This record gives sequence, structure tokens and C-alpha cells, in this order.
Amino acid sequence: MSWTVSSIIKTMLPILTVLTCIEISTGLVLSSYESTLFQYPSLLILVPVTIGTAGSLGSTLSARLSTSFHLGLLDFNISNYHLTGNILSTIALSITIFPFIGALSWISASVVFVSVLNITDVVIISTLSGIFLSIFASIVALAATYSAYRLKLDPDDVAIPFVTNLCDFFGIIILLALASFII
Repeated sequence: MSWTVSSIIKTMLPILTVLTCIEISTGLVLSSYESTLFQYPSLLILVPVTIGTAGSLGSTLSARLSTSFHLGLLDFNISNYHLTGNILSTIALSITIFPFIGALSWISASVVFVSVLNITDVVIISTLSGIFLSIFASIVALAATYSAYRLKLDPDDVAIPFVTNLCDFFGIIILLALASFII
């Protein structure tokens, strides 16, 4: 692949257009749940943290898969350690960090607001959304890296921004769906 301005624009402009639409959709989903989020401040606090953590999980996994691919260590086989090890470490990281995020969100809401939800509900919502999100991030990162490989694109240029934005969007969808189900 040549690194010219026209090739970069030809590759990235369609992707950035799609990603912009995804982020606009995220804002529309959030605005439709505005009253629920204001009613439960601990959920409102979870929103930016979930967006940030979701994007970080997805982009880190994509970067690790992309690096393994560039080094020739990654083949798309379930027995490949670089594939399964990175996916399992992403899921393990979410299992350990999201309960902590839920507890801190509840504490912050209790200090600043009158917290309506109990700590158990907030931690369960946060933990389950983290687990589902890490599984989603793993699937999307794998699909995006493999697709970039098949299309002869650089996974660093394509997969990482794509996965980050999709994880942001679906992180909010998962968080709000679980909150609606649990509350």
C-alpha cells in the first residue's frame, strides 16, 4: 500500500463517514434516555466511564491483534495463543475493572446526589455490561482485523478506529438495556 494523500483519503474517508454516523447515533440514543439518566444519577455517571472504558478495551485489543498480525504471530485460528490470549485477557480485565467502576459510580452519586439505586444494582449493571461489552469488543476486533487483512488494508488504520467507535455505541446500548432490565 502506498502512503499518498489520495490513497489515505480514499481509504479513510468512507470509514470516517460511517464512524461519524455511528457517533451521532450514540448521541441520539443517549438523548432518548435523558430522563432515565437524570432520575438515576449513578447511571448518568456510568455513561462517560462506560464510553471511555469500552473504547479503550476495543482499541487496545485491536492494537494488540494488529501488532501480532504485523509481526506474523497472528493467524486466525482458535488455537493461536496471540488470538485467544488477547481475547481472554480483555474479558478478564473487564471482569475485574467494571465492578470497581460501578461501585465508584454509586459512591460518587451518593456523595453528590441522593442516590436512588442501591449499590448492588449499580455494580451488577456495570459488571454485566462490562462482560457483554468485552465479548462484543472481542468479536468486533477480530472481525475488523480479519476484514482489514482480507481487504489488504492496514489494520492499524482501519480496525482500531472502527472497533473503538462501535464499542462506544454498543457500550451505551448494552448499559442502557441492562439498566432498563434490572431497574
